[in-house]
Amino acid sequence: MIPIFLGKVTNNTLILDTPDKFRDYLFGLKGKQVECVVRLPRKDRSNPQNRYMWGVVYKLLSETTGYSEDEIHDAMRMLFLKDTEGKVAILKSTTSLTTVEMEEYLEKIRMWAARTLSCNIPLPNEVEV
Repeated sequence: MIPIFLGKVTNNTLILDTPDKFRDYLFGLKGKQVECVVRLPRKDRSNPQNRYMWGVVYKLLSETTGYSEDEIHDAMRMLFLKDTEGKVAILKSTTSLTTVEMEEYLEKIRMWAARTLSCNIPLPNEVEV
């Protein structure tokens, strides 16, 4: 398990939230070659996005097709979340998506539904869940 240390960049200097824990972790790596990655924190799929996906998108597709919402979920993941880069294709979970990736996934579904099923799915700001 590799810990993640959060901090803030101020005046071109990284100020860690937990500098003592970081020093303790570095102590265990003494003499070893390391890799340092600095990136913006990841924002996971939000609860409102999840409610919209199940309460609007999957519900409308279920009503349109006659398939259950769980079947729709599996079918949409097969269409839009299949990862074929490795030796074995895997289906990504929507729980692993960032907020941006989740919106991209939902947009693909909305476009597919409009073209394939003539089913217009309202945008999140056009409906209350």
